[in-house]
Amino acid sequence: MITQKHIDTLKQIVGNNNLLTSHEDLVTYSYDANTLWTSMPDIVVLPNNADQVSGILKLANEYEIPVTPRGGGTNVNGGSIPIKGGIVLSTSRMNRIVEINKTNLNAIVEPGVILQDFNNALAKDGLFFPPDPQSYLGCSMGGVVAENAGGPSCLKYGVTKQYILGLEVVLADGSIVKLGGVTPKNRTGYELAMLFTGSEGTLGIISKICLRVLPLPTSTKSILVAFSDVTVASDTVSDIIANSIIPCRIEFCSGPGWQKVLSPGFTLGDHTLLLIQVDGLPGTVEIEAQQIIDICIANKAADIVLAKTADEEDAFWGLRRQAFAAFAHKSPIRLAGDVCLPRDRMTEFIKKIKEISQKHNVNVGFTGHAGDGNLHPGIPLEKNNDDQLKRARECMDELIDLTLSLGGVISGENGIGLEKQNHLKKAMDPVAFELMKKIKDILDPNHIMNPGKIWEKNDR
Repeated sequence: MITQKHIDTLKQIVGNNNLLTSHEDLVTYSYDANTLWTSMPDIVVLPNNADQVSGILKLANEYEIPVTPRGGGTNVNGGSIPIKGGIVLSTSRMNRIVEINKTNLNAIVEPGVILQDFNNALAKDGLFFPPDPQSYLGCSMGGVVAENAGGPSCLKYGVTKQYILGLEVVLADGSIVKLGGVTPKNRTGYELAMLFTGSEGTLGIISKICLRVLPLPTSTKSILVAFSDVTVASDTVSDIIANSIIPCRIEFCSGPGWQKVLSPGFTLGDHTLLLIQVDGLPGTVEIEAQQIIDICIANKAADIVLAKTADEEDAFWGLRRQAFAAFAHKSPIRLAGDVCLPRDRMTEFIKKIKEISQKHNVNVGFTGHAGDGNLHPGIPLEKNNDDQLKRARECMDELIDLTLSLGGVISGENGIGLEKQNHLKKAMDPVAFELMKKIKDILDPNHIMNPGKIWEKNDR
């Protein structure tokens, strides 16, 4: 419970202008990009630096006040919802790009920097940060690290954890700790920075990030391919990679907007689309693009469209990025999944989707990062239809169980949050699960950091 004494102390730490208490402001911080969970905070605090974060956490820890970290609020599993009330700690005003070092191929940023702003700044030096979640226009770098974000380009370039060199973190007791460094090689003790990469704000507040960055590729080519059978499309993904071609992106795509970029006279109908991009040196890109086209022809693709200009490429990827927004517009209430499978089991999973959806009498569609087996099944929902929601959850539960039986994982990039708590135990080795609990107890003994997330009620 936040008292006036607590508010007065917070004002001393961050100043009057960095506290939000009005009902309208609190509502703004009561939800994220999921559509099934909301909860009001008691107060929102917007610190400007790590010392202020430290002061906030010292107060919260002493009085056991829940603290929910929040970046851009773009996550879809309820991770930034203050389910226990208390303080929402927004990092939006800690938004400086501290340094970009082209010689060392690294950069230092604060957690409130927006991913797209970061890449725009990097591009001026011919650099980029490869992880590219669909929320890139609004997600913050602190959230990118805390969720270990992925995206389409992770097939070739890997996820966020592959780019973490060092972190500054404020622990639950207010201690400020520096982990890792700025060099690409660092074998000094345990990899403690990895504890916070993907921790979903349950262990501390990330206050500064040192990242590895890469030179921008000099050339790209994108290919849109239509298949009459979704399983053939899935098998084609494996065939491309089996031929020693690693595109930077291979995406499953859907939606009527694609009709306008297909060949004249071709009808999309029930066809499945793959959108593929290769990048690198111009000569290599030309060869790999042709090899991919040849594989698609051999697999009896119904239509193949090669983007001829950079503008056409941008149009292709613009449509892909709009997929979630289009789904959200069509279905303001929805259940969104995020499973990741071994590539050679993806076809088996896709075959089962229709059968499982029919069993539960719900409509399941999917998009996803086909190249790395990360699929996003989505179920549209009607407002105030409890029976449909129950069936949708049962369907998603069965899809998750299927994922585990095929050697996959319950989250590829969106995290556990509130949505997948009931699956965590069965998805982890029991000894590893107990280790996680012990780590939580050491770093956050009063369990103030993002309480109610990841763990089920009886676990934490």
